[in-house]
Amino acid sequence: MTPRTLDQSSKLKDVLYEIRGAALVEADRLQDDGHTILKLNTGNPAVFGFEAPFQIVRDMIEAVPQAHGYSDSRGIMSARRAVVSRYEEEPGFPKFDPDDVYLGNGVSELITMTMQALLDEGDEVLIPAPDYPLWTAMTSLAGGTPVHYVADGENGWQPDLDDIRAKVTPRTKAIVVINPNNPTGAVYTREVLRGIVEIARENDLLLLSDEIYDRILFDGATHIPLATLAPDLLCLTYNGLSKTYRVAGYRSGWMVITGPKKHAAGFLEGIQLLASTRLCPNVPAQFAVQAALSGVQSIDALIAPTGRLHEQRDAAWEGLTAIPGVTCVKPQGALYAFPRLDPEVHEIHDDAKFVYDFLVAEHVLLVQGTGFNWPTPDHFRIVTLPEARVLTEAIERLGNFLSSYRQ
Repeated sequence: MTPRTLDQSSKLKDVLYEIRGAALVEADRLQDDGHTILKLNTGNPAVFGFEAPFQIVRDMIEAVPQAHGYSDSRGIMSARRAVVSRYEEEPGFPKFDPDDVYLGNGVSELITMTMQALLDEGDEVLIPAPDYPLWTAMTSLAGGTPVHYVADGENGWQPDLDDIRAKVTPRTKAIVVINPNNPTGAVYTREVLRGIVEIARENDLLLLSDEIYDRILFDGATHIPLATLAPDLLCLTYNGLSKTYRVAGYRSGWMVITGPKKHAAGFLEGIQLLASTRLCPNVPAQFAVQAALSGVQSIDALIAPTGRLHEQRDAAWEGLTAIPGVTCVKPQGALYAFPRLDPEVHEIHDDAKFVYDFLVAEHVLLVQGTGFNWPTPDHFRIVTLPEARVLTEAIERLGNFLSSYRQ
């Protein structure tokens, strides 16, 4: 008897995550064949020589003998209290208590929980383009419809408020803000954030604010937590240890709920239900939260003008803008650059093929701009985590490749 074919669920037909897509499969194959691949596709600090802060590792190791059982479904109280204390230091951040904090196996899990609890078939979520693609993917998986609002590359990648307002419909339920932005490195102005909040206020929208890079800032840029501008609106703020504390593999994130909740009781009960069905976040990593938030903030030295992350950002931007036909808005935050390929200079009609061909030729892995839901094949993202000399060499190879590349 022929076995029944088991295909993937139709729920996955619009779910894409090109950061770990087809090009990565080829990169892994090349590695298996003995080639060295420079993977500039994910913001994973560990593979570029960033060590986990000592006090975080120490506290986790000390806690392991007591971390073998389930915790509260929201997370351990000491970690949630530490998150409360962190935001008490943010001027104007709305008051909340530990019961308004959910810990997660990274922010990714918390995004998934939010969308599953929030969306019915056809509900719309406003998401920036370009975006961190998990937001679009999890909106689709939950049965919702992602609607992308434009960030303007001619205006420092700030969101276009007129475009946001034009895309609100009666089915719009929430708006996603990613600030500092992945993939562009933009840090949003107070004026733009106030405009987004006003649109949410006018249309009774839920605010979803992804602030995982809020401590990775350059050139005096200031991050403004969205919740500080919207104390009268329900706002979910997402953050974690992966980037600022360079422990992405620990999978330790949190979600903070602020603003009025009475009108959203059903939604919040849904989040609690989903938190319970996963039983709890991984417990050893929860013990890292208090150690990280109360210890030395080593990120400050890394983002200083003489710090490694600052120097690498500079090296990437200077190298990219030296390539004929390539322009790039200088990132003010996060760990990425999102350069533009001038179509008048570089005849690229399929940016996924460009990334694949560059990988095969030069053994450097990038991510195509359309993988971040950018509508045209004229951008790509590069991670700025390698040492400056490694970035400079890789970008020189990119320039040489582009000089003769045609599609």
